[in-house]
Amino acid sequence: MDGVFPMSDHEHNNITENNREKNNKPGKTEAGKRLSSLMAKSYMDLHHKAAEGAFVIWVAIVVPVEIFYGFDNVIFAVPESHAAMSAGKRVSPLQCEKAEQMGYSPDVCSYARIDVGTAFDEGRDSPTSGLPHPDLLVSNNNNCSLLVKWFDIYHREWNVPHFTLDVPFCYRPQQNEERRYIKEQINDLIHTIEQLSGQKYHPERVVEAVKNSSNAYAYWKKFLGYAAHYPSGITAFDSFVQMAPILTSRGSKELVEHYKFLVEETSQRVRKGIFPVPHESYRLLWDNIAPWHQLSKMSGRLAELGGNIIAASYTYCLGSLEGEFDYFPYDENTDPLDYLARLQNFSVCPQGLELRYQAMSEAIQRLGIDGVIFASNRSCKAYSLMQMDLQSRISHQLDIPTVMIDVDHADPRKYNEETAFTRIGAFLESIEKK
Repeated sequence: MDGVFPMSDHEHNNITENNREKNNKPGKTEAGKRLSSLMAKSYMDLHHKAAEGAFVIWVAIVVPVEIFYGFDNVIFAVPESHAAMSAGKRVSPLQCEKAEQMGYSPDVCSYARIDVGTAFDEGRDSPTSGLPHPDLLVSNNNNCSLLVKWFDIYHREWNVPHFTLDVPFCYRPQQNEERRYIKEQINDLIHTIEQLSGQKYHPERVVEAVKNSSNAYAYWKKFLGYAAHYPSGITAFDSFVQMAPILTSRGSKELVEHYKFLVEETSQRVRKGIFPVPHESYRLLWDNIAPWHQLSKMSGRLAELGGNIIAASYTYCLGSLEGEFDYFPYDENTDPLDYLARLQNFSVCPQGLELRYQAMSEAIQRLGIDGVIFASNRSCKAYSLMQMDLQSRISHQLDIPTVMIDVDHADPRKYNEETAFTRIGAFLESIEKK
């Protein structure tokens, strides 16, 4: 388990090592060190507890994992997070090829191919030795319908029960009847775990877990808020890496402590005048999943051009409701399951065009964005499908430059760096001319 870190070399260097070294500033922050330790401990604990007999659940990223804290010995693993880490560690092509050799198409999401390639090769070549074998699979169909089919592979091959949360797509803010429908399914999931694990559910523990998640989101939003500074106190690449424990440690006190420290450290760096891109000329927004295999190269090349991607729809949606930019807090006087159900559409994929536009336009106006990079992601059709319409609307209604580049979030074989930067270079020139 040596070297179990969240993604790429950036967690050691807080993403912008090369640029900071040029300015004689330290690359590795204390928050970066804490992140590495937190993630390493998370994966080691996962394997250790599974070996001692814990009930293991594999989940999609938006599944309300806080309910698992209501059981004595239930743990969860996140295949999507593991796939992102594998891409950052540059083993994704190897894992994808394993799945392709099994007959899975290269057009299937690279996260799924990485996970399938890892799972059916007993965790070989994985930065975390893979994930412990599941006792239950929990997917959802609103953030990514592919996840249902992906988890069904393990259901068929391993005869593992598969529970799917049916969450309605939202073209408008979530309605009360939709929330009740989702909450009923969360209760069904709780009963399913009770039956399969033989463990009793303790709802009071879930209250504490939900408080922790809500408090962590509050600190997360404060961290992202340093993008409003001129120059920005952060890059979106920092947020891509720092979001990792939201997926693996949501509901824990450790997550709250980590993000509190991250905010304090970022505040201190801003006060000292330490910025990731000191000579920031172009303040940019990224739309889509992070290109995990390109974080270092992309952030470094952009910094050389004076560009800083200071915000991303992929990370500013965390802790918000659909179509909104602000933090959505947990009201301790309400049922925690209501809160979890209300947040089920927070990610970008299950939102209609109007909601996506509302959140993005708010981010653009508040953060002083000069232009938007829309990353057409070959592996995430759900995220990419509306981008051309959204790009057109942002360009015409807000009158700011935009560009569309082709990426794949985890398969570097489907990305051409020079083609992307040719487009980005022309894009930056268009901003300069405004």
